[in-house]
Amino acid sequence: MTAELLLASLQISSPEVLLALGALALLMIGVFSGDRSSPLVTGLTIAVMIVALVMIIFVAPAGEAYNGAFMMDGFARFMKATALFGSIVALLMTFANAKSDQIDKPEFPVLVLLATLGMMLLISANDLIALYLGLELMSLSLYVVAAFNRDSIRSTEAGLKYFVLGALSSGMLLYGMSLVYGFTGNTGFEQIAQVLSQETRSLGLVFGLVFVLAGLAFKISAVPFHMWTPDVYEGAPTPVTAFFASGPKVAAMAILVRIVSDAFIPVVADWRQVVVFIAIASMLLGSFAAIGQKNIKRLMAYSSIGHMGYALVGLAAGSETGVSSIALYMLIYMVMTLGTFACIMSMRRADGTAVEAVDDLAGLSSTRPFMALVLTALMFSLAGIPPLAGFFAKYFVFLAAIEAKLYALAVIGVLSSVVGAYYYLRVVKLMWFDKPVGEFARTPGLLKLVFGFSGLFVTAYVLFGGPVGTAASAAAKSFF
Repeated sequence: MTAELLLASLQISSPEVLLALGALALLMIGVFSGDRSSPLVTGLTIAVMIVALVMIIFVAPAGEAYNGAFMMDGFARFMKATALFGSIVALLMTFANAKSDQIDKPEFPVLVLLATLGMMLLISANDLIALYLGLELMSLSLYVVAAFNRDSIRSTEAGLKYFVLGALSSGMLLYGMSLVYGFTGNTGFEQIAQVLSQETRSLGLVFGLVFVLAGLAFKISAVPFHMWTPDVYEGAPTPVTAFFASGPKVAAMAILVRIVSDAFIPVVADWRQVVVFIAIASMLLGSFAAIGQKNIKRLMAYSSIGHMGYALVGLAAGSETGVSSIALYMLIYMVMTLGTFACIMSMRRADGTAVEAVDDLAGLSSTRPFMALVLTALMFSLAGIPPLAGFFAKYFVFLAAIEAKLYALAVIGVLSSVVGAYYYLRVVKLMWFDKPVGEFARTPGLLKLVFGFSGLFVTAYVLFGGPVGTAASAAAKSFF
């Protein structure tokens, strides 16, 4: 690689370079200043992420970098901005309860920053090796933050389960990659697509494709690779769970879209069957398994599984409409989820004890009316009730499925949405029609800001959502 090409590559990947250098510098500040530097390091981490977000939107040029291993296009720009926004908000939320959740250490924001760097690399990966490097950088950081509260057995168990099952999924992904490389002779997405379009696909390649999809399905917690999600969501500290539910999901869904839309588009008939099965299984399990949940974080875990199923409906369409619907869905899903977790983080008694039972929300409308109002809007939106943002997210993925003549998939999606509405409406019924079981402590201002913004976004989307939809449509044009 010549000096000119290296400089051009560094310019294209400048936000990632900033995040990497920022992580190294902040780690040194944390090491030399000790635990007391935690608020400073967290604040500086947020500042670095905000600068990177501005660079992604306005500075970083489009193009390929590092001999085609790194891609910066409209889709990467949209998904990176979404994932970075999620990381910034999730880290802001940690300020509220960092001490009580025992995550007030300078290593925590640095690990979040490294995980975010992994997400950025993953979204822009245009090569199987680059994909794996980004995925592992993200995953290894997430394993540590899941078990960050070492004094909590639940947190340690969550981290261990996530690590063991994550290692299994990484092995499956690598095995699939080796088969794809063996049968195509290439690791670059464009080169793989060229080879597949010139010859009839072999059975070995289909096996490789299935293993790659299985490895990536684990990261978005799609059925049947969802088994870690409820335990990790429940066991990890709540700010960590909020982080898990936002940026990493966006990044994993983005690379899933890129690999099937770039590398495997000539064998669309083969991967569509797998995606349709995973989408149906995720929607149904997410809808039915959440009904009996007593813990609000476990309920959100099954909700997350269901929502990944709905997003995969758009992917199964294999069209420009499908990709734009996924980009829009992930943005709306992330805002709704962060708002809901801000409400969950506000569930604390006067003595500072965190409560997580769904029944603890009983009578919230009489004790915390603003929080009850926002959480009601978010629950209705998650259920997909018009005219809230969640309705439009589901509408566009089902529309993409109908355009691709996947009528059965769209019908199953609508029916599972109806079933899923039950457990969201149960939370609403508890808040407005049951007697209070106890009052929550005063909500920190930052959490109020987050769930207030989320509530405003889902209710006002019908009026001001046009530019967001336009941006998602422009992002999808990168592939078609």
